[in-house]
Amino acid sequence: MTTRKSEIDRQLVRDLAGILDETNLTEIEVELGDLKVRVARQAAAVQTFAAPAPVASAAPQAGPAQAAPAAAAARDNPGQTVNSPMVGTAYAAPAPGAKTFIEVGQDVREGQTLLIIEAMKTMNQIPSPRSGKVTAILFEDAQPVEFGEPLVIIE
Repeated sequence: MTTRKSEIDRQLVRDLAGILDETNLTEIEVELGDLKVRVARQAAAVQTFAAPAPVASAAPQAGPAQAAPAAAAARDNPGQTVNSPMVGTAYAAPAPGAKTFIEVGQDVREGQTLLIIEAMKTMNQIPSPRSGKVTAILFEDAQPVEFGEPLVIIE
């Protein structure tokens, strides 16, 4: 009987992990009677902040004139592009009036926070997938972003 319960638990964990992959969630928890299962992944560091209000940034951002060349650069260098892992609102700084996380021309290291995406009242830090130099920022502060949308180019 214990073996049967273990098989059910493993299948439940597999099912929950599948839901994480399908929905791009970072954590899910289910409670069934006395059984409580929590599945989480470390795809992106998650930290909660007070929601920043939209403000103009002093850092050079991709404006309309820069958007077309930057978007073309993102298509030409897909391995160097950091895409949005979720739908939400992208913020360039941790709080209104604060210094932006990155600027064009800045060297970044793997794991360094590039921006924050607010999704469902949660502030998700988006880490750099590799070390390199930021050559383009393809989003405006407080701009809605879609899943897979190019956000930053790092060479």
